[in-house]
Amino acid sequence: MSQAKYPSRKVSWEAFERRYGSREDRFKYEWVDGIVVKTIRTFIQSNLYIFVNLKKCLEAHQGVSRRYGDLYGEVESWFGNSYRSPNISFFSNEQSQLFGEVNQLPLLVIEVISDNCNMNTFNEKLVDYRNAKVAIVWFVCPKAKEVHVYRGKQMTICTGDDICSAEPVIPGFLIKADEVFK
Repeated sequence: MSQAKYPSRKVSWEAFERRYGSREDRFKYEWVDGIVVKTIRTFIQSNLYIFVNLKKCLEAHQGVSRRYGDLYGEVESWFGNSYRSPNISFFSNEQSQLFGEVNQLPLLVIEVISDNCNMNTFNEKLVDYRNAKVAIVWFVCPKAKEVHVYRGKQMTICTGDDICSAEPVIPGFLIKADEVFK
């Protein structure tokens, strides 16, 4: 991680929780190896339609029972030594039963790249997600109408009619890239 972008002074987890844990402003605060990473909240209303589209597609796929799990927005989770808040996370039904008791690692992470995003920051997040063994990561690029699907070190770029797969995390959940941007 580039130290030039962030303050070099580390803070304890306790200090982070005290100073940033309940802040409600236009920034997102993440704790990465003891360094506070402050970024403009990237999951802005103009990109909220992506979350809504994905939720509708998932609900149509799973039915009312939500047999596998659900998508959640901006859920803070531990990814190794990093405390991050992905734009969208998928947790299984079993995981959601344990919320509040033990940290749950999302099975699928979806980050939406907006105008104020820095690709280096997303690459650092991807490394954290990969190191934590998140099964699938999607980077959704609204301007390019692309979905970058990562499975470990393998990446597929989906556009148009290309199928974005959330398998095996969500069995049978396949969506055309264009449907993400409806």
